Amino acid sequence: MEWLNYHHLLYFWTIARLGSVAAASEELRLAQPTLSGQLRLLEESFGEKLFHRVGRRLVLTEAGQTVYRYAEEIFSLGRELMDTVKGRPTGRPLRFVVGIADVLPKLIAYRLLQPALRLSEPLRLVCREDKVEQLLGELALHRVDLVLSDAPIGPGVNVRAFNHLLGECSVAFFGTSHLASLYRRGFPRSLEGAPMLLPVEGTTLRRSLDQWFQVVDVRPRVVGEFDDSALLKVFGQSEAGIFAAPVAIEDEVREQYGVQVIGRVEAVRERFYAISAERRLKHPAVVAVSTTAREKLFG
Repeated sequence: MEWLNYHHLLYFWTIARLGSVAAASEELRLAQPTLSGQLRLLEESFGEKLFHRVGRRLVLTEAGQTVYRYAEEIFSLGRELMDTVKGRPTGRPLRFVVGIADVLPKLIAYRLLQPALRLSEPLRLVCREDKVEQLLGELALHRVDLVLSDAPIGPGVNVRAFNHLLGECSVAFFGTSHLASLYRRGFPRSLEGAPMLLPVEGTTLRRSLDQWFQVVDVRPRVVGEFDDSALLKVFGQSEAGIFAAPVAIEDEVREQYGVQVIGRVEAVRERFYAISAERRLKHPAVVAVSTTAREKLFG
C-alpha cells in the first residue's frame, strides 16, 4: 500500500499558499534547504513536478493544482476535526446520513425526515436507499447515522444495533374515483376479485395484508407486485389496481396521486422504526426525527 507523508504535504501546501519557499520557511520555522528537500521527496512519491519557476516565483503545475485542492480539503477537515473534538463551533453544516429501507413508503420517509431539515443548526441531509441488510452493514461501519425501516432488526442479524419504535398506524385502500365507485360499497367484501397492487412477497406489509385477506375470506385479483412503493402508487394512479398505504400519509397520497379512499383497515398495522448503533439517541437530527414522529406523525 502506498502511504502519503502528510508532513511533506503540509510543507507543499504552505509553499503553494504563500508563494515561495522563503515565506514558507519563515512560517514553519524550518530551513529553506530542508523544505526544498522535503518538496522533492513529495514530487518523487507522486512521480510529478508540482511547481515550475516563473522568474523568481513558484507556479503550480497542473498536477500541483490538483494536489493543492486535495491538500486544502485535508487540512480544512483537520481543523474541523480539532474544533469538533474540543467542542468548538465548526461553521460547517451538520452531516446527517440516513439509510432508507427500499420497502419504506417514500412519503413516510419524507415526513419522518422533515423535522431534521427544520433544525436551527445548518444540516446536510444524505439519503441512501437500499435493502435493509445492506444498510445495517453500513450502520455497523458508522457510514450512516440512522436506518429507517418498517421492521425491527431481527435477533439473527449479527450487527450491534438498537430498535426505536417511531410509531404505528393502520392502512387504507386507495383507488381512482372509478375504482372507488366500484369497490367502496360493501368494503371489505367488495375486494373479492378486485384488481390489487401489492408489495412483493416477504415484505412486512405484504405478510400483514395476506393474513388479513385470509381472515376476512377475501381473494383479490393480484395484477401487480412491486418492491418500490412509489412505483406501486404510480400504477395505482393510472387505474391499474387498488393499493394499500399507511393512513398517516392518507392526505398526501390522495393529493399526490389523485386517488380516493376505498376503505380503512384497523387490523392491519404498519410500524416504523429508527435503527441506530447507539441505545440512546444523541444526534440532534435523530432526536428531532424521533420526537416529531412520536408526538405528531403517529401521535
